[in-house]
Parts: sequence; structure tokens; C-alpha cells
Amino acid sequence: MAEPKAPPAPRLILVSGPEAGPDLAPSLAAACAAGDVAAVILHLAPADERSLVKVLKALAPAAQEAGAAVVVACPAEGIDLVSVAARGGADGIHVAEGDLGDLRGRLRDGRILGTGGLATRHEAMEAGEAAVDYVLFGDLPGTAPETVRERAEWWAEIFETPCVALARSLDAVADLAATGAEFVALDATLWAGPDGAATVAAAQARLGA
Repeated sequence: MAEPKAPPAPRLILVSGPEAGPDLAPSLAAACAAGDVAAVILHLAPADERSLVKVLKALAPAAQEAGAAVVVACPAEGIDLVSVAARGGADGIHVAEGDLGDLRGRLRDGRILGTGGLATRHEAMEAGEAAVDYVLFGDLPGTAPETVRERAEWWAEIFETPCVALARSLDAVADLAATGAEFVALDATLWAGPDGAATVAAAQARLGA
């Protein structure tokens, strides 16, 4: 009898800091080229839609030219993030609140809908029921690495919706990869600096891929 195949190694996702701007483009391009980066979650500072579109147009190619999808997040009130993503060339949106069902209905053209800010298992299950493309664990301030690992293990064992587990240190990468999560995300503190490309390469090595 053939031995069961091991699950594929998780891919990387890069998560930007809260106010990503055009000056991030060189670091972003280098980081995306240094590993198997599936996507980048760009957190943009609150601004009007026109300004957000301009920032997206400056940043998105740096990731997309390396084969990474660009998912945009912004906490500004009164903006249409779906429209901003489309006009700015992003591949989808990431939200921590809002009507996921309505957003899913507006993103039926293959664009990505992801969510985070999930404080409880119940919130995560509700997001999964809204047919999001992924759930992100570990993005809430103060979340202990053990909690991220436990939540990712629970989700990966039960649910089909892909899971993203956020690593805030290189030491956490291998532990999160072992949970069964489809993606391990790297916090901006790991990849957005001058040594970002080397850190992404080191994280990739820890994924065993």
C-alpha cells in the first residue's frame, strides 16, 4: 500500500504595516522575489478613494510582477473598498468588519475576499459561512503565538476555507507551517526593512518547500 502523500507546504503571504505607501515598492518587490509569496495584504492609511487608488497603482505591480496577488485593506469610513481595489489594480480586498455577504456578492468576478480581526472561533465560523477566500489568525494586537497556532490547527483540521496564520518572528514560521494552514503570513516587521528579502528567504526555508 502506498504511503499517504504529505500535504503541500504552505505558501507565504506578506502583510504590510498600517500605512503602506509608494516608498514601500522596492522592499516589496525584493521580498516577493525572495520566496514563494502567494499574496500581499496591503494596509493603506485612511484617505479619499482617489488617493488610495494612486497608492495602489504605485505598489501593486511590485508584487504582481513577482506572481503575488495584491489584497487591499483600509479602515477609512465612507469609502468603497471594492471600487478602490478594482480601479487600483488590486486582486481583492481584506476586511476586519463589514457585511461579508454583501462584499462576497460584489466580488463574484474572481477577486479575493479575505478577513481577519477574528477574536473568537464563532466569528471565524461566521466568516467561513460568508464564503470568504481565507481567514487570517494572529492579526489582533497582543495575540500570543500559542493562540495563533491553536486557532490555525483547529481551523485547518475542520474547515475547507483556507487559513492564514500570522508569524511575528522567524521562530514562529515552522510551528505555524506544522498546523496545516495553507498560508503563513509574515508581519511587516520581518520583511519591510533593508534585510527583508533575506528574511523572506529564511522563512521560505523554514516552510520546508
